[in-house]
Amino acid sequence: MSTGRSHGPRRFLALIALPLALAVSTPGLASPTTDNAVAPDRSSTGEQNGVGLMRIVVANKSGIDRLNQLGVDLAEYTKPVDNGIEVHAILSPEESQALRDKGFDVQDAISDQSDYAQNMAERAAAIRAATATTAGTDTLTVLRAEWFSSLDNQLFLNIEVKSSAGTDSTTVLTASWDGGPGTEIGSGGTATMSRFTDAGQYMYHRFSNPVPITAAPARATITSNKGGSATVDVAKWLGSPRKNPGKHPYVSDFVDHYMDPTEVTARFTGLAAEFPQLTELIDLPYKTNGYRRQAQAQFGTAAASTLYVTSTAYGSEGGNDDITMSLVNPGTANAPLSVSVSGKAVTVRLATDGSGATSSTAAQVVAAVNGNAGAAKMLTASTYRGNAGTGVVAAAAATQLTDNLKAPASVSREPFQMKVLRIGKHRDGSKVGVFLYCQEHAREWVTPLVCVESAERLLRNYANDPNTRKIVDGLDIFILPVVNPDGAHYSMYDFNMQRRNMTNYCPAANADPGRRNAWGVDINRNFSVGSVFDGYVGASATSCTSDTFAGPNELSEPEARNEVWLVDTFPNIKLSMNTHSYGGYFMWPPGAYKAEGREVLPRVDQGTEAYFWTSSDYILSRVQEYRGTAIWPGRTGPVTDVLYSAAGNSADEHWYNRGIIGWDFEVGADVYNPETGRFSAVGFQPPFAEGHEEAMEFANGNIAILEVARAYATDKIQPKTSLKIVKQEAGATAFTFSTSEPANVYYTLDGSRPTYGSAKLALAGMREGVQNITVNSDTTVNWFSIDIAGNVESNYKPDGEGSNYNKQRVGVQ
Repeated sequence: MSTGRSHGPRRFLALIALPLALAVSTPGLASPTTDNAVAPDRSSTGEQNGVGLMRIVVANKSGIDRLNQLGVDLAEYTKPVDNGIEVHAILSPEESQALRDKGFDVQDAISDQSDYAQNMAERAAAIRAATATTAGTDTLTVLRAEWFSSLDNQLFLNIEVKSSAGTDSTTVLTASWDGGPGTEIGSGGTATMSRFTDAGQYMYHRFSNPVPITAAPARATITSNKGGSATVDVAKWLGSPRKNPGKHPYVSDFVDHYMDPTEVTARFTGLAAEFPQLTELIDLPYKTNGYRRQAQAQFGTAAASTLYVTSTAYGSEGGNDDITMSLVNPGTANAPLSVSVSGKAVTVRLATDGSGATSSTAAQVVAAVNGNAGAAKMLTASTYRGNAGTGVVAAAAATQLTDNLKAPASVSREPFQMKVLRIGKHRDGSKVGVFLYCQEHAREWVTPLVCVESAERLLRNYANDPNTRKIVDGLDIFILPVVNPDGAHYSMYDFNMQRRNMTNYCPAANADPGRRNAWGVDINRNFSVGSVFDGYVGASATSCTSDTFAGPNELSEPEARNEVWLVDTFPNIKLSMNTHSYGGYFMWPPGAYKAEGREVLPRVDQGTEAYFWTSSDYILSRVQEYRGTAIWPGRTGPVTDVLYSAAGNSADEHWYNRGIIGWDFEVGADVYNPETGRFSAVGFQPPFAEGHEEAMEFANGNIAILEVARAYATDKIQPKTSLKIVKQEAGATAFTFSTSEPANVYYTLDGSRPTYGSAKLALAGMREGVQNITVNSDTTVNWFSIDIAGNVESNYKPDGEGSNYNKQRVGVQ
């Protein structure tokens, strides 16, 4: 590997990938609250109400800044287009029109609620098929078991088996065979079979491709993780066999629908039980707040005369249990305002004037309800969004409070137990650790599939694939498939564009039912490095309805604290990957800057930057192998170079506090249409056919990261360097260093012995490669290098007394 690569093209691409600060989400953008009407929010009734992922084209960065100031919910995506910059935003029809009225070019939708409905219908069909299985041990019916020769007389094995539990996508069949008559089952090999479906229907299990074998088998045994087993004779098919060693197939493709966190966690629990010698399941110490909300009801249509009530208990803990409130016209003149409670029914008898018309204002009703001891045990009342509540309240029939949550009963409303699957033959801290984690942002449905697919591949290929065995034997792998389980459940069942968790820190002025889709904390803005609390850009510390709300303080959320606990508890973790969507990015720290002077967090040193770049070449090549997707150079690099500032993100937390080399995937690269010659964005929740492909190709990337980590763990090769004259002119000579692999170079110009305290070769600038050093007189340069794995050139001891460092005289004309 060499650090002498040119970064020239990246400098140009960096100029067009303009940075922007993440915007805040302000429901009601189209119609600000007045005393005349309740704001038409995105989801005042808990429905989706036409919210879509919309294209906006702005002329330049100032247009993005204006969107940010207006509180538009921007996606993590920018793209240069002919007439400016394309950005994407989550908008309701009212919000879209409001932006058009302000002169913005709001274009077509990338995805809307019809796409959401189709995704959910496909998912439901897959789950119905998976659950339509019989209880207990499954029955295996062997359809075919044959060996044959082909491809220059190479031997192959073909087996097809139908399981009575095959409609369950978690059913895994494993085939083992002998090495010929009289030998033991398993002596010829073992391989996991793939589940074959057609038009959404389970057909049978098979090998994705015939398995190369070294000897004709006589018998094979097929076993199921559901308990079934069958042993059969293996017949000869067609021509005569000849010996020729082959390789076992690499098994992949273990996801067939979008999965909620409950399903994903069950899958990981099953893997841990199935592979106890290679795994352990770690319960993270901080449970989430849970997929739960207080129950609510709202009364009124005009802001000044509207009020709402909120249960003191969560809906799942009694708030949904038949609590009602009614506003009653007593039907008499000069009646006083009163509140009574009968069981779980709260009745407000409104005051009337001399003519018998109701006269109680919203503020008066709120005070009366909150002042009644019986009512206050069950609920609290509030005026609408901080309104003074001077409008007269209308009578209303008894209305039951509800938390409006729509997930099925299989999704627990209790605090969620996050789990990490630890994979490795040696899980004692002696091996280099790698942390793979997904779905910090709830609406990114593809990302947990990447983590699931990665785990399945590691475990199901271990027995037969030498490369997988080297990875699992040589590393300590920690996979957290869903960082944000509460928000992910909410995104799948309630509001698909939910980004944050579900913890509501909003005061009463922002806690009415119409704001239910605007609550929560952005987990990837809640960390302690480069945070908004320290003045960095890309999050909100004040707006509880912002889609980048960082929470009340750093690490306030259990989801974020769980990540920190893991990397602190297992200090052998040296590398990590945080998978997000969408746009097709591959990034690393620094990830945040301060607005004034664009003060970026300290850049990584040039050796680490070179390591990021050379690793990206390999990792992204593996992504591309699956279906040809190329992550663009302009979307590869430090976050602040290719995207924007993301204050308080997790990669910065782990790098700056612990030195963990961390990357960020944004899966879902733009798809090229050769007929139009254009790239199209895929969005957060593409049809599953596309989501599946993204999961497969970026699982390739995760495996590549593990291969990079293993190379890091086993690297014993010392780097080599040379001094290169770059430019000579009268009175000045410029030089730099080239290295055989990513490495930091320490040097002196005064003839002294170089140490770790000496000057260190730096980066010339953003995406520009290494610096040139200029001397104005003849100078002896002494230097040494050290690579990322800690190997020092020539085994030099910088803190010792040796003199085996590099020396070269640089002359000046």
